[in-house]
Amino acid sequence: MLQGSNLACVRGDRELFKGINFSLEAGGLLQVKGPNGSGKTSMLRMLCGLSNPASGEISWCGQAIRSLGSDYYNSITYIGHLSGTKDDLTVIENLRISSALSGFEISIPQAREALQYMGLGGREILPAKVLSQGQRRRVALARLLVCKTALWILDEPLAALDAMAVKLIQGLLEQHLQESGMIVMTTHQEIDIAAPSITQLQLA
Repeated sequence: MLQGSNLACVRGDRELFKGINFSLEAGGLLQVKGPNGSGKTSMLRMLCGLSNPASGEISWCGQAIRSLGSDYYNSITYIGHLSGTKDDLTVIENLRISSALSGFEISIPQAREALQYMGLGGREILPAKVLSQGQRRRVALARLLVCKTALWILDEPLAALDAMAVKLIQGLLEQHLQESGMIVMTTHQEIDIAAPSITQLQLA
């Protein structure tokens, strides 16, 4: 279970949010919503342990994530709103290296299979710099097919994707939830996800 208790975020001299509470259990989807500048990305970065809340506590299975270290980080997959692909690396190199940096070594056949599923078959050895923004996003999201983590934290995962890709990601998210995974995500696009539990967290 992932819990946030009385969370607050301050950037510079501005308070983005305060008094935020939530609880997320297996099979649950938490949609973080709010206008630009409301702190959605800041919230996700806190959940990943990349920054600390100004006040409050984030806990995983009843323990503060700050005290868990790798036991928590090995349980999550974070994909930010930027795709993070390296221009001079090939598509397959980008996936294998990003997966390895996240703690999951994958073989070339595994990488090829994931990329083909994401509609990138035949582009595996192209440098990432020749891809469209939507294709770069697919490379980043291909990590979800090879990671084995319980909690996915996704910042605008549908950005730059066409309708076919959105439907593909929808199916991938639903499968993860059906297998008792958990997802925290932000999105400006409407997406209809079947989930055992859906909670919306509105930031002002």
